[in-house]
Amino acid sequence: MALLFCLVLGAVAGLSSGIFGIGGGIIIVPALIAAFGFTQQKANGTSLASLLAPVGIFAVLNYHKSGNIDLRYAGCIALGYLGAAYSGSKFAISVSSEALSRGFGILLIVVGLLMVTGKMG
Repeated sequence: MALLFCLVLGAVAGLSSGIFGIGGGIIIVPALIAAFGFTQQKANGTSLASLLAPVGIFAVLNYHKSGNIDLRYAGCIALGYLGAAYSGSKFAISVSSEALSRGFGILLIVVGLLMVTGKMG
């Protein structure tokens, strides 16, 4: 049953990733914490591991075919992501799961408020 839930979770995250460009942090991480009692760190790591290989390759191909990708910006973002993700993961595993969860929740609230009020997007 847990594996079926994970398959559905992956499908929901994949669909939201294709539609909104999100999935791992906003869908997979909270679901792993709520459904399986993962710590924030374990949920983060599991989410990243699940996205490592297939990270939207088919969605990227569709966006690229329709001319909706700027490869220069994508490349620059990827370079920034490379070092920052490594540093971020080192930081995340060094702080308490409670502090990390609170920070994540605050981030989601702030981004949600910015989007709802029209100040973002």
